[in-house]
Amino acid sequence: MSQREGNLEAPTRHALDWKNPDFYNEESLNKELERVFDICHGCRRCVSLCGSFPTLFDLVDATEDGEVHGVDKKDYDKVVDQCYLCDLCYMTKCPYTPPHVWNLDFPHLMLRAKALKHKNGETSFRDNILSSTDKMGSFAGIPIVTQAVNAVNSTKIMRSVMESTLGVDKNAWIPSYAPETFKQVAKESAAWPVKDGAKTPGKVAVYSTCFINYNEPGIGQDLLKLLAHNEIPYKLVEKEACCGMPKLELGDLESVEKNKNINIPQLAKLAKEGYAIVTPIPSCTLMFKQELPLMFPEEADVQLVKDAMWDPFEYIVARNKDGLLKTDFKVELGKVSYHVPCHLRVQNVGKKTAETLQMIPGTEVNVVERCSGHAGTWGVKKEFHKTAMKIGKPVFKNMASTEPDFISSDCQLAGHHISQGMEENDLKKSQMAHPITLLAKAYGL
Repeated sequence: MSQREGNLEAPTRHALDWKNPDFYNEESLNKELERVFDICHGCRRCVSLCGSFPTLFDLVDATEDGEVHGVDKKDYDKVVDQCYLCDLCYMTKCPYTPPHVWNLDFPHLMLRAKALKHKNGETSFRDNILSSTDKMGSFAGIPIVTQAVNAVNSTKIMRSVMESTLGVDKNAWIPSYAPETFKQVAKESAAWPVKDGAKTPGKVAVYSTCFINYNEPGIGQDLLKLLAHNEIPYKLVEKEACCGMPKLELGDLESVEKNKNINIPQLAKLAKEGYAIVTPIPSCTLMFKQELPLMFPEEADVQLVKDAMWDPFEYIVARNKDGLLKTDFKVELGKVSYHVPCHLRVQNVGKKTAETLQMIPGTEVNVVERCSGHAGTWGVKKEFHKTAMKIGKPVFKNMASTEPDFISSDCQLAGHHISQGMEENDLKKSQMAHPITLLAKAYGL
């Protein structure tokens, strides 16, 4: 009987067997890389997603007989380095993911290769620094340090120095640090009565994330305003560490585990107390919904947190279906070009942000569903920034196509990247704002 072509079922995910010694066996890894690369070479459906696939296919095409076995194993790293774990190949393109017998999980294979490189000490100083978002934020949060760091980040000469010493592209947008953190300025919740709905818990715990806490606390403030306006009691997660996504992308799985050991006990406690745990950055939500449960499948508290974790607009739409969301919008937003980030798409919750914005009278939403190319820290690195801008170019054009009043993405890093790309491509400039901020504006808050 011939092998059937592609999946008829939805893709499923196997646990990440990262504590198995074979996970770090180079010979075993190369054998699996060759197997998967050979399947990808025969399919080529993912060629337009990111740099990994064109890089792979160019390597294969340059061999004497046009087959994967002719590619030098040392060149496999060129493919691995182009992957930033967006997960789109797995979730939207690949016909050979499990339960297909070929059992192809390209992103987690790239993660395995990155983990081996990290274990072998091949991670650069720059990459270790860029992935330490909470440590960088807490250090930069010292007032005099904040001023100095922001001055360096905004000075052309110093950006050139950063490029030559750290490999951070001098033209890439990088975030500034706020003079006060989100937790320093956040107001306590009023004592609203808890109103559970059929679909939603009636109280929310906010896991603020490194970016909101240290870089753009205004987004977090707007989230609290939305909750207060809808009379939903909330509390902040007190001693949160980074979710671990930057370290995961680096292959530093031991650091991911250390952060997990800080976060999960307190998040599990909140889940047991009946809180919906809301994170305003999709990558952080995905970390708790997918990556940590796959890394620690036997830990009950990790699975408990997974079930309690919500994207903000996933919660808002469900709250509306419960009949418990206020829709007393006061401000029309006009034309909004909204970008769906990769790490939100792969959560399989649907376009809940767009659904919410479309509820606002006098608001027309243009939904753009394609990778922006920024990919966290990947897009600011000198060797990848031009590629990041190239990947994002179709997004920049689509975002500008309706001449919007606002451009927006749940991933604020992607939002800034898109704004920069639109400017560099001489597209009509529009105000950039996070969807949470746009919703707060629509309420007149």
